[in-house]
Amino acid sequence: MASTTALFTGLSGLTSNSRRLDVIGNNIANVNTTAFKSTRMSFAPTFSRNFSLGTAPGDTTGGSNPGQVGLGVTVGGTQRNFNNGAIGVTGVATDLAIEGDGFFIVNQSGSRFYTRAGGFIRNPENDLMTQSGAKVMGFGVDDQFNLVDGNLVELNIPVGTLTLAEQTDNVIFNGNMNASGEIASTGSIHETRAFFTDPAGTTPITAATDLLTTDIYVSDGAGGFTIAFDSSESGRSITIDGIEKGGKDLGSATFAISGFAVEGADAFGSTFGELLAFFDEYLGTDSSAIGGSSDLGGSVQINANGQIVVVGNEGTVQSLEIETGNITVNGPGGGLGNPMVMTKTGDADGESVRTSFVVYDSLGTPLTIDLSFVLQATNPSGGTTWEFIAESNASGENDRLLALGEVSFDSNGRFTGSSNQSFSIVRTNGATTPLTVNMDFDSNTDSITSFTDSGSNFAAVYQDGSPIGTLAAFSIGEDGAISGAFTNGLTRTIGQVALAKFANPEGLVDVGGSLFGSGPNSGTALVAKPREFGTGRVVGGALELSNVDLSQEFIDMILASTGYSAASRVITTTDELMTQLLALGR
Repeated sequence: MASTTALFTGLSGLTSNSRRLDVIGNNIANVNTTAFKSTRMSFAPTFSRNFSLGTAPGDTTGGSNPGQVGLGVTVGGTQRNFNNGAIGVTGVATDLAIEGDGFFIVNQSGSRFYTRAGGFIRNPENDLMTQSGAKVMGFGVDDQFNLVDGNLVELNIPVGTLTLAEQTDNVIFNGNMNASGEIASTGSIHETRAFFTDPAGTTPITAATDLLTTDIYVSDGAGGFTIAFDSSESGRSITIDGIEKGGKDLGSATFAISGFAVEGADAFGSTFGELLAFFDEYLGTDSSAIGGSSDLGGSVQINANGQIVVVGNEGTVQSLEIETGNITVNGPGGGLGNPMVMTKTGDADGESVRTSFVVYDSLGTPLTIDLSFVLQATNPSGGTTWEFIAESNASGENDRLLALGEVSFDSNGRFTGSSNQSFSIVRTNGATTPLTVNMDFDSNTDSITSFTDSGSNFAAVYQDGSPIGTLAAFSIGEDGAISGAFTNGLTRTIGQVALAKFANPEGLVDVGGSLFGSGPNSGTALVAKPREFGTGRVVGGALELSNVDLSQEFIDMILASTGYSAASRVITTTDELMTQLLALGR
């Protein structure tokens, strides 16, 4: 009987140490596996045979201890070591390591798993995933690139496809306005020939004169009058093309002589007043009061003689040049071929300076703006006052005028204030409208001045908008935030890696592929951002190495091998004894 028990005891030793070798071999095999967590095995004795339970001490005896013989060994369990492994730098943007107790969260075939192995890759759809195809989970962003907490989503890093533009809100300027320049008094002046509503040339036109119902006459240059606009002819239009303002071509625009909108025309109307409003908007002339007193002096009017008189804005940089052929009448015959010829009768004067700068709407569309300053007055107490005008530089833009303002400087040439430093542009391309831009003439770092010892020159030195750009690169910070760098220089958060923490990580179930599933004894996963609730920080461009201690594994392997050999020796010895016992029985 004793010999039989010894056989089973030795066999249990063989089995248990063999399983321990399995654990040790698995640890050694995974010494180079990313974030592998080593396992150790513990043994436990099986039930013991009781020969006696022992006796209690008496008055004359000392008592006896139990008499028991063990029945071998069994595997008590395995324990995974979740201590952090060393961090190895790789420089690969998608490689992530965790310094702390957290786990990456992944989705595989609709099931949620957890891993420490951060050797992630991107698939063709730009999803961040494990080598086996499980998608990494985290927090997404809204349309304004604000993180959306609470709901986990599969992280996507769309390099090469995601685009971004930034609307301009502020423009900063730097430069000087020559305080000793000539004060502006007039703009350039252009006049047409006189128009009349009768062939005798006795009744000049007015703003109310209707081109659709009234024949319009003009001097023929020989003492008589010829028809300029025949009311019996419909479908006529007036085109402006090639007019220059301060040396810049204003482009082309068309006015339809009509009581209703005409396809292809930029404006329409039937009266001379409506035609003049078209000219006024196109040329950007303005005589509105600025700062309660001054104005730029520009206008488009009909004088008492029936002439259309165009007075440009003050300042030499606002000078208009209207040549023969810049204004033409188109359509069916009837009337003078080119009745709108203008003659220049005065030049613009006044110290002035202009610059052009680009702003962007919310879709990244660039818009060029012209900004001009004109010397308006020298103040009695010293200092100067300048008018400014902001204009759209788009070719063929009907309404060029965007903003008027007045800027003041003290006797030391320092900026003291402005009546208006913003303009708005209505957008019809789907961008946020209106686009409102603030012009900063006196920032903390740059400002405009008005000194006499320097000529007039200034420029936009900074604007905070950007054209459309494409996501070109990304990085992941220690808080798990994914920062995307765009080709236009902008940087935005495009997502955030989430981490999970367990009350008992040793209770997790290994499902293979460096993935763990929650187990009955692991507790519920606490999902949080990195660095919260002890989850640890994320190290980008690095991987956690295996925490296998090879020296300890070799020691354990020797001990397991020795235990296996000893158990084998027990079986061998027991067999010899049983053989001798059987021989004696014969």
